[in-house]
Amino acid sequence: MNAAATSVKQAVPVAGGQSLQPNEFDLRRITRMLETRVRYRYVKPLVDCIESGYRIQSPCCSRKIDATGGIIDVARLEYDAQHNVWNLYRKNHAQNRWEFHLKAQRLDVVMRWLNEDPARIFWQ
Repeated sequence: MNAAATSVKQAVPVAGGQSLQPNEFDLRRITRMLETRVRYRYVKPLVDCIESGYRIQSPCCSRKIDATGGIIDVARLEYDAQHNVWNLYRKNHAQNRWEFHLKAQRLDVVMRWLNEDPARIFWQ
């Protein structure tokens, strides 16, 4: 994993001056939980900190999105502190935009959905 994937780049302040996301603890939790994914277990995804959450990228093994097998966006996780929920987004590669997919109060619920990916919309 590259240096960007293992360190918190910039924390986003919330009420009271503390920042909830991104943080080192959840960055490591997400990285560890990705090891239980069902698809493309032979590649190592990258987890980067973004404003209010994390971006997950991975080499494109199927070559459907990137014929050269380059790094593609897989998912984006954002924590909504106002509503105390995690939002999971998928990348619509054809339109080059993020699309909302799921919301849950617990990170492990969102990660379970991402790791199982029954409709094959994340790990392509």
